[in-house]
Amino acid sequence: MGSNGQKRALITGITGQDGSYLCELLLEKGYEVHGVVRRSSSENFERINSFKDRINLVQGDLTDQGSMIEAVSQTKPHEVYNLAAQSFVPTSWNQPILTGQVTALGVTKLLEAVRLVDKSIRFYQASSSEMFGHVRETPQRETTPFYPRSPYGVAKVYGHWITVNYRESYDMFACSGILFNHESPRRGLEFVTRKVTNAVARIKCGLQDELRLGNLEAKRDWGFAGDYVRAMWLMLQHDKPSDYVVSTDETHSVRELVEIAFEHAGLDWHDHVVEDPKFFRPAEVHLLLGDSSRARADLGWEPQVTFRGLVEMMVDADLARVKAELANQPV
Repeated sequence: MGSNGQKRALITGITGQDGSYLCELLLEKGYEVHGVVRRSSSENFERINSFKDRINLVQGDLTDQGSMIEAVSQTKPHEVYNLAAQSFVPTSWNQPILTGQVTALGVTKLLEAVRLVDKSIRFYQASSSEMFGHVRETPQRETTPFYPRSPYGVAKVYGHWITVNYRESYDMFACSGILFNHESPRRGLEFVTRKVTNAVARIKCGLQDELRLGNLEAKRDWGFAGDYVRAMWLMLQHDKPSDYVVSTDETHSVRELVEIAFEHAGLDWHDHVVEDPKFFRPAEVHLLLGDSSRARADLGWEPQVTFRGLVEMMVDADLARVKAELANQPV
């Protein structure tokens, strides 16, 4: 602890969806929060702007070992949360090498930084349900074999197992959260949930008429990101390190997502949605459904937001944003 008993946390990927929600949670709990950001010509702090003055940002890059050691040495955290990744699955086919360097080897570089600087630091790795891919059993739990179906999923499997390896080899408090899909109004527009809710808002406001989507029958276990970051924190408060599936334990199709989103805005999705083979994945993951009973039993965690509540929250946020943008346009 610091001189005032304050815990310190270091978050990679702090400007992303999960990073911003985790940052808010830790600030509420009285943490001193540090975030790693990459140096770039166009910095995007949109998700953390409302509390940016309460955190400390340090420059670093998961592909650069020296900068990771420097970030850990400089901030002296009690907890490290590795949320940074090349995290958009379709991009991982176009940029498989970069995905491997960041999403796989980047984990090793950060673990190695923690090992070299202070082995007592507690470490959280953001694993993913995409590791299950071509699922071997349903529902998927901690013991389900991995069969990733994208370069992203493959990279996440490496990141997951290297975290286990450091825990067992160096007696480090290193955990992985195998998080199923988690969404929010802060989700990037390239993800299907936000693509749908943003289109609903634009169609409702007369800015577009059509939404083209891939496989409407693909099913996912979708939860609210704000609920899932609470599970990350709980893992690092537990008395021993382990890996946990974090999920709602329900599955819903893209079609259901579309139906709820359009219905909430008073629209008929049949009038606007086109299923386009161009958006189908080279290797599709058809059904992901988690079993989070271990996290619920060990950590006392459970999700608070329902699937319908999540979709309606996202539609409401996009409607408010689009209307505000239209109101601010010059006449």
